[in-house]
Amino acid sequence: MEMKNICFDRVGKKYGETTVYDDFSLEIEAGKITCLLGPSGCGKTTLLNMLAGLVPYQGKIENIPNRISYIFQEERLLPNLTVRQNIRFVLGKSARDAAIDSVLEKVELLDKADAYPSELSGGQAQRVSIARAFAYPSELILMDEPFSSLDTALKIRLIDVFVRLWREEKRTAVFVTHDAEEAYMLAHRAVVLNGGAIAADIAAEGELPRPYGEASLFRQKILDALMR
Repeated sequence: MEMKNICFDRVGKKYGETTVYDDFSLEIEAGKITCLLGPSGCGKTTLLNMLAGLVPYQGKIENIPNRISYIFQEERLLPNLTVRQNIRFVLGKSARDAAIDSVLEKVELLDKADAYPSELSGGQAQRVSIARAFAYPSELILMDEPFSSLDTALKIRLIDVFVRLWREEKRTAVFVTHDAEEAYMLAHRAVVLNGGAIAADIAAEGELPRPYGEASLFRQKILDALMR
């Protein structure tokens, strides 16, 4: 089935008396990685939760896929299940070990298939979360600051893992971060939000992941928009 662009059409969202969005519109390109940035409280995660069907809203969001994966800042693995069992949990009991092990091999964790989350490092646990998201046959992947608690070297490694998996199927992905460097490395497009509106909408070309620390007009435009 051909993927379609996701369209926010004059969407509104309030929490009590606080208006987060009013008459908000945004089109998310199918098969690309779109990054959402902006100050804390500007509604980045709210947009993800609207897409996931976790919060109500006014207006329309068109072409939301039926199958969605969500990668959180915390790995959120089930502690009583092994790594392999955590992935089987989203696939169903009939999922074959060979299919699960294939995705674990891609994130270099096949040797941890029978380990429990308590036996994993933070980076390993987040790799399991990424593997679980791609193992599930989703059409849309949502990511809420999945690299924010990691050191720079591990962040670069996990971004590389994510991009390698994304290249195989090129699913639509929406990625929330506060970090312009993460957006530069991982996104085809950066949307900077502020005050319930789009402060900047910046597109870039080129292969992903982009090198860490490389001079770039794309990154500079993101930084300029965040500093306004």
